[in-house]
Amino acid sequence: MTVRYYERVPRVAYRPQLARLVKDPPAGDEWLHEMKYDGYRIGCVVRDQSVALFSRNGKDWTAAFPEVAAAVRQLGVRDALFDGEVAIALPDGRTSFQALQNAFSGGTRRGLAYFVFDVLRLAGENLQGQPLERRKQTLSGLLGKTGRRAVVRYSEHVAGRGRELFEEACRLQLEGIISKRRDAPYKAGRGDTWLKTKCVRRQEFVIGGFTEPEGSRQGIGALLIGYYDAAGALVFAGKVGTGFSVATATDLRKRLAALERVKSPFVPPPAGALARKARWVLPKLVGEVVFTEWTSDGKIRHPSFQGLRRDKSAREVRRETAVAAPGKVPKRLGRRTIRKIK
Repeated sequence: MTVRYYERVPRVAYRPQLARLVKDPPAGDEWLHEMKYDGYRIGCVVRDQSVALFSRNGKDWTAAFPEVAAAVRQLGVRDALFDGEVAIALPDGRTSFQALQNAFSGGTRRGLAYFVFDVLRLAGENLQGQPLERRKQTLSGLLGKTGRRAVVRYSEHVAGRGRELFEEACRLQLEGIISKRRDAPYKAGRGDTWLKTKCVRRQEFVIGGFTEPEGSRQGIGALLIGYYDAAGALVFAGKVGTGFSVATATDLRKRLAALERVKSPFVPPPAGALARKARWVLPKLVGEVVFTEWTSDGKIRHPSFQGLRRDKSAREVRRETAVAAPGKVPKRLGRRTIRKIK
């Protein structure tokens, strides 16, 4: 049976808290650190025997992950709102966004798991105002010990030692870590109590055009990508011509062909030979790209395409800039509060 969205829970029930990108992980025992998963952010709403999964922008993704919905139902919980990430775990423990993309295209779904890191409602009680550490204690007691083959898994954390965990994550070639204030409530949107530190430069970009393939290549040559600035203009950030399989390139060509337009969506448009070769498209699709650095003229170096982001709208995409992590602990969220949680 396909698990569907149920009418008694409004779609605005899941409004995710987001992490701010920082240069280095924050120091101090007031922070809990988790591994950063490489998948789709998913909120899971449970009411009686109904389970619904929502993306970060409110779309119903229950049908996309039926095994997750079925596994959550088996928990025996009658009323809850979970927050986590759906990803595919590889045999070495890493999660892979590309493997998840392949699963959408008919590839193996082995290793697909829902890594749950927060519980926002339970048995009719709103938990969002409680400190994070207390919410995680509740979640841990609810899920118990979960093995590496479980579909629903509790997201473990480390208290303090952020730099140590970050270095280990980079050594293992993971994406990075998420650092969260252990005494902070859950607040929708982006703030300073959830921070992310990345081992590699990686972010979403809007696809505004493409070039034709050359030689024996199929589908596309390169994607022309950008991001929206504060004024709402789509800024050109360069082209990405690696990271595509034949199947991916062919699928992208079909999607982009349906969005073709005459004029460039970038402001200002690219110039020279690239502009003459380009095929422009409506800026609707969002792709995730790994790259080494930003150049002085605002382009990305050595990019590699990772896959389409079906859970994010193009207008949300901004250039991510790492900032310094917060320094002193605010008085209202000090060590006295931390001791009370324990």
